[in-house]
Amino acid sequence: MHFLYFSKVYVRMMCTAKKCGIRFQPPAIILIYENEMKGKSRQRIMPVRNFSKFSDCNRAAEQLKNNPRHKNYLEQVSLRQLEKLFSFLRGYLWGQSLAETMEQIQRETTIDPEEDLNKLDDKELAKRKSIMDELFEKNQKKKDDPNFIYDIEVEFPQDEQLQSCGWDTESADEF
Repeated sequence: MHFLYFSKVYVRMMCTAKKCGIRFQPPAIILIYENEMKGKSRQRIMPVRNFSKFSDCNRAAEQLKNNPRHKNYLEQVSLRQLEKLFSFLRGYLWGQSLAETMEQIQRETTIDPEEDLNKLDDKELAKRKSIMDELFEKNQKKKDDPNFIYDIEVEFPQDEQLQSCGWDTESADEF
C-alpha cells in the first residue's frame, strides 16, 4: 500500500474586506470579502460565543480580531467597527430597538468639547482619545487627496483691535 503525504503550506490569505455586519440569531459577525488571488467575493461567518448583555464590547472585539482563525480576514476591519457591531448585539440582547442602540452608540462615540477630560478615568480617557484619533485620520488631508495644497498661507483680518491678555502685560512690567 502506498501513502502519499503532502506537506501543508500555508499561504497568507490575501483578502480585501468589503462589508462587515452582524447577525442577531444565532449571533455572528459576517464579513463579505474579496479573495484577491481568485477575484471572487466570499462570505465568512464568525460565530459569537459566550457573549451576554453584560459583556464588554471592546474586549469581545479584541478577542475576535486576535482570534487565530479570523485574524487574517479581520486585518482591514477596525477595532472600533467591531466594537460597534458588538454594541448592536448587546443592545439587541437588552431588548432595545435598533434606533435606541444607534442613539446610544452615537452618544458614546461623540466628543463633547465642553467635557473636562481631566475628570475621566483611564479607560474612558483612552476611549475618547481613540475616538479623536479616528476622527483626525478621517479628516486629515493627505498628499494623494485631490484637494491637497502643499503650502497654504492665510492672512487674518486686522480690522479689529487686538486684545492683549492680562498676564502678558504684567510680565513685561516685571522685567
